[in-house]
Amino acid sequence: MKKILFSILLLASGAFACPQAQAQIKLGKAINAAAKGVQAFTLTDAQMAAYVKESIDWMDKNNPVPGEDDPYTQRLRRLTAGLDEVEGIPLNFKVYDVIDVNAFACPDGSVRVFSSLMDIMSDDELLGIIGHEIGHVAKHHSKKAFKTELLTGALKDAIASTGGVAAQLTESQLGSLGQSLVGAKFSQKQEKEADDYGYEFLKSHGRNPWGMVSSFEKLSAGESGQSSYVQKMFSSHPDTQERIKRLSKRAEKDGIPRE
Repeated sequence: MKKILFSILLLASGAFACPQAQAQIKLGKAINAAAKGVQAFTLTDAQMAAYVKESIDWMDKNNPVPGEDDPYTQRLRRLTAGLDEVEGIPLNFKVYDVIDVNAFACPDGSVRVFSSLMDIMSDDELLGIIGHEIGHVAKHHSKKAFKTELLTGALKDAIASTGGVAAQLTESQLGSLGQSLVGAKFSQKQEKEADDYGYEFLKSHGRNPWGMVSSFEKLSAGESGQSSYVQKMFSSHPDTQERIKRLSKRAEKDGIPRE
């Protein structure tokens, strides 16, 4: 049986005390003071890696992860077989059995796919989305987004006071950092780079790159209902149809038939 919505699960554990929209507003205000924050506190790669590990460990603990014999896990293992690393970053994959439609990747190569997203996607479509998320890791978009949150977000002062020691953060603070991984926002340029990475990812793994197109069409058409993935990928990017059109033209130019 499906578990409760991921964002509700976080709320129940005290991860954050405001709706996503309010969190985005607060982050926007914090970014205005980014220069001051960076001057006051900097992070080494090792410190940031510790925060990522603490955050993803917290999320894995606080969300239902199906066992190895579960059909969701077996499908994900089959699709990602042989995907051990990207640009020297080790990859690991897990399913969250929740009703939200989402997927995300962390700077450390942790990729999490929600079961409800798997329910509505074909193998090619799902692997295209996974490739897109891996693209954000390979291009270091995820790292930059998470570092920005650490340096300029609401937890900046708390983090600075610990001297960058992630283990000293509270459960609530770790939940908030986890939410920043799930809801990371990227620029149009970064999304384009991830789109292209996902396209090539499908081709290189013997899959039809039209899967990228059809997955985007499903998400943008709202076939998945109220999807956090739609909000994350498309809400701030009015060129959704242009992205679909661009990838379609690329597949046509490559002479790849749509199946």
